This record gives sequence, structure tokens and C-alpha cells, in this order.
Amino acid sequence: MDKLGFHWPSLVVYLVNFSILLGVLYAVGYKPILRMLDQRSQRIRESLEQAERIQKESAERQAAMQIQLQEARREGQALIEQARQAAEQYREDEREKARAQASAFVERARADIQRERDNAIEEVRSQFADLAITAAERVIRRSLDRDAHKELIDQVLEESSQFRRES
Repeated sequence: MDKLGFHWPSLVVYLVNFSILLGVLYAVGYKPILRMLDQRSQRIRESLEQAERIQKESAERQAAMQIQLQEARREGQALIEQARQAAEQYREDEREKARAQASAFVERARADIQRERDNAIEEVRSQFADLAITAAERVIRRSLDRDAHKELIDQVLEESSQFRRES
């Protein structure tokens, strides 16, 4: 073997040196590298679990938000419906007020017309009584008691108006 360039004692020393170097590298380099790789894989696993957890929470929150949004829409629709009903009620109340005011105006107008009619009739009666007395004075050619004759004419007019109402 010497011819091939192998020297056994050197080979043994090389093997021992290589084994010591391998042991030192294993102790100093390999274990920390493996530990670092294990820690990294653990962090990756935790990150994946956390990502899944966050994704689930996000989906749950999104579902809760959808429910809240639907509830808010329902409440909004209910508020719109209430506002529409309130507006319709207000419109109807205003119509009723307008009808009542119109009815009251018509009643006042009728009362005014009746009062004016009564005043006109009273004035005509008064003028008719004066004319009748004047005519009677001219016919008789003497002065009559105005108050007595006026009372008599009013009585006749009252009786004639009662007669007209009955018929």
C-alpha cells in the first residue's frame, strides 16, 4: 500500500481527525441548525394556524356584519313605512281639517245669509208698516196712533208668515 500512497498511520490520523471534526461540527453546527429549522417549522405551523383562526374569525365577523346589515335594512324599511304612514295620516288629518273648516265656513255663510235675510225682512216689515200707516193716514186724512197700528201690522205680518210656514 505504500506504493499506492497510503500510509496507514497517516490514514488513521486522518480518520481520527475527520471523526473529531465531524463530532465537533455535529455538536456545534448540526444540532443548532436542526433546532433552528425545528423552530422555523414551528413558527410556520403557528402562523398557518393563526391565519386559519383569523380567517375563521373574519368569516364569522362578516356573517355577523351581514346579519346586522340585514337587520339595519329591515329597521330602515320599517322606519320608511312608519314615515309613509305618518305622512298619510298627516295628509288625511289635514284633509279632515280642511273639510271641517270648509263646513264651518259654509255654516257661517248660511248663518250670515239667514241673518241678512232676517234683517232684510225686518227692514221690509218696518218700511211696510210705515208705508201702511202713511197710506192709512192719507186715506183717513187724519193722524193715527203710529205705535198701535205698527203693533197691529206686525201682528198681521207674523200671522201671515206663520201661515206660510205651515203650508
